[in-house]
Amino acid sequence: MSRTNVKTFVVLILASFLIGCATPYGSSKGNLLGGFSETQIGEDAFTITFKGNAFISRETVANYTLLRSAEVVLAHGFSYFVIVDSEKYSKSGSYTTPVTSSTTATISGNTISGSTQYYGGDTFFYKKPRASNTIVCFRSKPDLGGLIYDANFLVRSLKGKYSITN
Repeated sequence: MSRTNVKTFVVLILASFLIGCATPYGSSKGNLLGGFSETQIGEDAFTITFKGNAFISRETVANYTLLRSAEVVLAHGFSYFVIVDSEKYSKSGSYTTPVTSSTTATISGNTISGSTQYYGGDTFFYKKPRASNTIVCFRSKPDLGGLIYDANFLVRSLKGKYSITN
């Protein structure tokens, strides 16, 4: 197998392994792949954050943040909420694979010949999407201008879209 074929094979194996590593919907506590967290900042106000890994889209992270916002609203006895502040950003980074070598030698009489091949040393770049919502909750639909979210509707809609059963 040539070096190019070996490299392609390794990349395909790694890609197929990592496809299952997208950030699952769940708490970030003890989860190395990411997840949500929330902080109560008032009796009716919360900041919800979702941290994704390099294998999840920005859209999914934004929707998971919205879903968790709706779940927090319902868990605290509210039905509606507005987003008063929202942030969407990515954490970027890179990693370089280690360099390895393979040396082969041939002895023929008094002559020794050999060659060394080097593998690795490739640098890969990634982005980990993040999102946070600061929300204010309401028990009944407020008479406000702007977008007012119905928490029950969002939970049904987004759990259905992502086939989340919990």
